[in-house]
Amino acid sequence: MSTLVFLALSCDIYVVDRRFRCSTMMSSRYVVLLTLLLGVGVSAVEVQRPRGVPLSKLQFYEEGKPFTCLDGSRTIPFDRVNDDYCDCSDGSDEPGTAACPNGSFHCTNAGFRPVFIPSSRINDGICDCCDTTDEYNSGAVCQNTCRDLGRKERESLLKLAEIAKEGFLLKQQLIQEAKRGLEEKRAKAADLQVNKKDLEEKVEALRTVKEAAEQPEKQAKERHLKAWEEEKALIRIEEEKGKMAEVFLELDDDADGFVSVAELLSHAELDPDSDNSFTEEEAQGILGGVDKVDTAAFEAVWNNIKEKYISEAAPAPVETAQEEIREPVSDNDSEQYPEDDITEDEDDDDEEDEDDDPDDGDYKSHSATRTPEKKDDDEGTMPPYDQETQILIDAAQKARDEFEESEKALREVDDQINNLEKEISFDFGPSSEFAYLYSQCYELTTSEYIYRLCPFNRVSQKPKYGGSETNLGTWGKWAGPEDNIYSMMKYEHGTGCWQGPNRSTTVKLTCGKETVVTSTSEPSRCEYVMEFICPAICQEPPNLVSEEHEHEEL
Repeated sequence: MSTLVFLALSCDIYVVDRRFRCSTMMSSRYVVLLTLLLGVGVSAVEVQRPRGVPLSKLQFYEEGKPFTCLDGSRTIPFDRVNDDYCDCSDGSDEPGTAACPNGSFHCTNAGFRPVFIPSSRINDGICDCCDTTDEYNSGAVCQNTCRDLGRKERESLLKLAEIAKEGFLLKQQLIQEAKRGLEEKRAKAADLQVNKKDLEEKVEALRTVKEAAEQPEKQAKERHLKAWEEEKALIRIEEEKGKMAEVFLELDDDADGFVSVAELLSHAELDPDSDNSFTEEEAQGILGGVDKVDTAAFEAVWNNIKEKYISEAAPAPVETAQEEIREPVSDNDSEQYPEDDITEDEDDDDEEDEDDDPDDGDYKSHSATRTPEKKDDDEGTMPPYDQETQILIDAAQKARDEFEESEKALREVDDQINNLEKEISFDFGPSSEFAYLYSQCYELTTSEYIYRLCPFNRVSQKPKYGGSETNLGTWGKWAGPEDNIYSMMKYEHGTGCWQGPNRSTTVKLTCGKETVVTSTSEPSRCEYVMEFICPAICQEPPNLVSEEHEHEEL
């Protein structure tokens, strides 16, 4: 088996003189590969090269040949490499000394992971490389801890690899569940489409029945109203005659059966020009140019004076009457104030409750039609409908109720179809592995806030000890890099910050066996980052057997 020099996280893996590069984001495939490399037996080998040079750049440092600075700025003899004098502007000629301020030193760290450190840390008396190679000439006493660090990291990586493996197995279950769920939703949507068609036909049939029933109802109601208007007109005429007779008697002070000019002058409010000088000529003009009129002739006079006439038997002054009327109105208004505080949502709930209770609906419609108009005035209350009219009203109301019930059912089916089609067409990942997150919410409680993530819907923040909820963004899109777009979610257009942008949240998904929000931060003003663990993001681990054979061949 070949000897290996390797790097663990965010690193380069070296296999003799062959180089593998890993991503800065740990995937389950990488974890398993790395643990495999560590597990099959890893040992360090010393490859002859200038101090501080990584294997990946060894080709540029050929002893005995002139050295060209890595930035191409100049070429120098090879014996000036690591001579503790900086010749190259990029510091590449002094990889193993502290001569160049911008240089870097490569720690091999056999048994752990190689790193680069600034060249200023070379021989500074502090051990930066776990293999102690950075303090080769400082006299510092350093202990090589690379194998111990590598052992601990292998243990950690083995745990992560096991989590990735279990997470991927859970992901496979989620994919199968999503597949079954998708088939069920499509079948349900198809059934609902058939049901919708039947309901549409039913609604149109009931609409025809309703319109046919409402026509005779309308005519019967109009007849009833017309009869009542005619009756009220007769009542008004009789009342007017009664009032005129009362006024005639009031004006006929001597009870001789006539109203004279002198008797008319006792009512100054009848002065035609209201100049506080009611003359006999003006009074005679009101009486039609005669000195007195009898009951029959008084009808014409009454039409001229009834708007101004003030009865001698009038009650207390108008101001007092208004004050007496105003008090109960004020009481009634104060009793209505609580109703004004009812929110629109509560009103809507009340309306829905009324719609959902058929018994209440029948009672309301029945009482409404039995007493069509309740106006308490001098003309009395409109009488209830006669039996024939009421039968027509009840029939029309029944047709309306059946139509509205059927129309409501159609709307509900239509809403169900729209929701199903939206869910079916939604991007839940390549194999719909994220579908199980739909309609779910996950919370994280910190010392100050409760954060709530509802995938594909919204993110919110609420003070832990009371206060209003703040919208940190609604679902926008998948926002990961091109090669892993499903690794991030973007939620946008949240509540606006004071004199700032609208809040937004980026949700970073990592592989795990559980589905849980692990952290939330605000790296920039009004821009939040949330860490979210879920098995749906786990990637397929490599075939361990084939990987092992491959590296044994290397």
